[in-house]
Amino acid sequence: MVIRAYHQSRGQGHRNVCLIPESAHGTNPASAVVAGYEVVVVANTPAGDVDLADLKAKALEHKDRLAAVMATYPSTYGVFEEGIKDICKIVHECGGQVYMDGANMNAQVGLCRPGDIGADVCHLNLHKTFCIPHGGGGPGMGPIGVAAHLAPFLPGHPVSFPSTLQAQGAGSKAIGPVAAAPYGSPSILTISWMYIAMMGEAGLKKATQVAILNANYMAKRLEGHYDVLFKGANGRVAHEFIIDVRPFEKTAGVKTDDIAKRLMDYGFHAPTMSWPVPGTLMFEPTESEPKAELDRVCDAMIAIREEIRAIEQGASDRVNNPLKNAPHTVHVVTATEWNKPYSREVAAFPAPWVRDHKFWPSVGRVDNPYGDRNLVCTCPPLTDYQAN
Repeated sequence: MVIRAYHQSRGQGHRNVCLIPESAHGTNPASAVVAGYEVVVVANTPAGDVDLADLKAKALEHKDRLAAVMATYPSTYGVFEEGIKDICKIVHECGGQVYMDGANMNAQVGLCRPGDIGADVCHLNLHKTFCIPHGGGGPGMGPIGVAAHLAPFLPGHPVSFPSTLQAQGAGSKAIGPVAAAPYGSPSILTISWMYIAMMGEAGLKKATQVAILNANYMAKRLEGHYDVLFKGANGRVAHEFIIDVRPFEKTAGVKTDDIAKRLMDYGFHAPTMSWPVPGTLMFEPTESEPKAELDRVCDAMIAIREEIRAIEQGASDRVNNPLKNAPHTVHVVTATEWNKPYSREVAAFPAPWVRDHKFWPSVGRVDNPYGDRNLVCTCPPLTDYQAN
């Protein structure tokens, strides 16, 4: 909306096309549509980067109406976009502005700056990178960073100023707090402020470096067991990476949700599942996890790969196995009858650390697709409201 106001101020309010890579998070096209833009999707290369040829072709095709491009850096696929400066240059040459999605600032803070790369505006997600809960604080809690030419169009306080444009029309240069959010919970911003103050410049930079190091360490450990879907030119990932588990459905009948549920038996909540690529798992360890914890996750994933291999080799039943029956609750494991073709120990204690600190899943396997497709009303009948 800042970009839109900028174009309108220059008599170019007709610019309403927003280019968005097909790898983008779904909130990007949603935000563009809410701002009144027409979304044009840009293809990605097999390596996960934005297809520069397709970007250029579409930027030229819509040159007269091009308003912006929404770029994520590093990309949603977990690699540093090699052509990010070229992306900015192409869009600028066609009269558009560059919006950089701040979701992956965890791989930028202290190392690089969106403005130097060529971005005009960046919306900073405070979760993950700046210490508050995901989505914490409600609407407006993510501050906006802009280049100087966009500063006059930053959002003002909706109570003090009916609209930024009206305030400017009255000759006022006043700009309200960027993240005031009178109807949200701006007090949560103190968490991010304290985090930044206590970490300091050196600490923030190290946090970024460790986040990238942690992701690359995990990717390297899992490399011989799973295929890492996207890597940069030097064979490295950013602060997150995607492993491809789609082949296992054909070789062993194992899907992503089987692995996710089996991880519960190992004491872990599953990572991001089937996004941004269906049939995959995305790991984003951040800087806060110690090496011992990273190793436990990797050990669990390697052990699960061995369980999948046992199915592939016929040593484990394709339907009745630890993955298909996961997670195993304490009620199932301690029941009088046990009719599984594997031991209770394999079910509940598949790794050494689980014996010392076991987290028992409270609910066993449910049929997710059935529940999604067959809605059941749990509303009590009106007779229940009748007075006795």
